[in-house]
Amino acid sequence: MPIDATLPYDDTNIFARILKGEIPCRKVYEDEYALAFHDIAPQAPVHILVIPRGAYVSWDDFSARAEPAEIAGFVRAVGKVARDQGLVGDGYRLLANVGPAAGQEVAHLHVHIFGGRPLGPMLASR
Repeated sequence: MPIDATLPYDDTNIFARILKGEIPCRKVYEDEYALAFHDIAPQAPVHILVIPRGAYVSWDDFSARAEPAEIAGFVRAVGKVARDQGLVGDGYRLLANVGPAAGQEVAHLHVHIFGGRPLGPMLASR
């Protein structure tokens, strides 16, 4: 169910619990700013989620409240994961849903990295 990206952070969300080690993940990268792991329901041959270590509900929340070092570290982590997965040559897609109209389902900022095959148009036509 989509969430309201303006709500206060809930430290019981699934990504907060992954960060605390309460729920396992198939980790591909971690540093002081971010954790990256395989999505449990992949939508492409490569489907990795990158989450910041800080308590941010959405991209909007993160861009408004995070310290410059957190922002730089997180963005660099996303790029490193894509490079490490060999996605740069053929291309890849980044997706960060913000709020209910965009379909955000977990109230913790997360960026999806998709790749490994042609991904088609950015949005499905209706």
